[in-house]
Amino acid sequence: MEKKFNLETKINHDGLLHKTYNGAIVPPIVQTSLFTLGDWDGAEKAFSNPTESLIYSRLHNPTCQIVEAKIAELANGEAAKLYASGMGAISAAIMHYIKANAHIITIKNIYAPAHNFISNYLPQKCNVEVTYVSGEDVNEFENAIKENTVLIYLESPASVTYQLQDLKAIAALAQKYGIATIIDNTWATPIFQKALDFGIDLEVHSVSKYLNGHSDVIAGVVIGKKSILDHMLLNEMALFGAKMAPFEAFLILRGLRTLIPRLKQHQSSTLEIANYLESDNRVRTVYYPGLDSFPQKKLAEKQMTGYTGLLSFELNTDKLEEIKSFVNKLTIFKLGVSWGGHESLVYAPYISYSRELTAEQFAKTNISAGLIRISIGLESVVDLKNDLNQALDY
Repeated sequence: MEKKFNLETKINHDGLLHKTYNGAIVPPIVQTSLFTLGDWDGAEKAFSNPTESLIYSRLHNPTCQIVEAKIAELANGEAAKLYASGMGAISAAIMHYIKANAHIITIKNIYAPAHNFISNYLPQKCNVEVTYVSGEDVNEFENAIKENTVLIYLESPASVTYQLQDLKAIAALAQKYGIATIIDNTWATPIFQKALDFGIDLEVHSVSKYLNGHSDVIAGVVIGKKSILDHMLLNEMALFGAKMAPFEAFLILRGLRTLIPRLKQHQSSTLEIANYLESDNRVRTVYYPGLDSFPQKKLAEKQMTGYTGLLSFELNTDKLEEIKSFVNKLTIFKLGVSWGGHESLVYAPYISYSRELTAEQFAKTNISAGLIRISIGLESVVDLKNDLNQALDY
């Protein structure tokens, strides 16, 4: 009988893999482009069942499969497939459901490249129509549904301002109308939010963030039912070619081993810093679902079991020079676009969002120049607070 272990144990143990790889405590990197098929009959057997066979590493690779199985289990999904980037995973998942002249419903504050893909690329290439909602009321989604609606694309918490969507209610609504659902669950991770358990069809992540956690890999993953992932394997993965390489998968496996203790530290430090910023009169507003003052705190407690290390806040100034001064005075926080690694970072979303989106699209995001995003790393929380304090004398 299969033993039921806790997540900490599942992440750090590989079962029978130790026997498969001659007792190696860390599975080796299977750095190969192809797998020989033995004889004619073996080749025919492999190609008759390509979703289960090792043929070519653009489809399957043993190192990638180990990581995919672990991530799927963390998310309570039947299967997962790694992609060469978060956008590789996002675009493949969306294209799985899209057809010409289709209609998508999404929220206003999604990841900027995903916003660009949905708002600009798909309408130009496929004549796709898009409706944007705040996402805070399920009725918004129902009122936006049209005859050609095929997909509801979510991100909860949303980018930059972290509004939540009621995943269970939206999934039930989508199922009622025969509409697919995808969520970008990168912020919460599968540890703190089990989106598939609420009925969401596909979950996507930028694995570059918490799942890897070391800021040395670009990767994405799609998680869901095996039937969906098998179809995507032969289409949006095999044809688009955004496949994860085995060495990067090996690095992700290393990162997963420490995911849970890292998240505990990220959460502890970030809650302390968020409360500190909220009490400082040099800060206008703090956006973080873990705060008691967060407007959707009850929903956060209902569908998440913890909070990670990314938050935003508005400086109590509208002067661009003072905003720049704050960012430039930080010493531990380095200016960079990503997050979820071991190091603390600062970024002003205004810098890129205002260039990636049209003026009209950007205006709807409610992002100002003074909105600052920080990713809390694994440094001393005392040092991080001191760094913020000196920079707040802008």
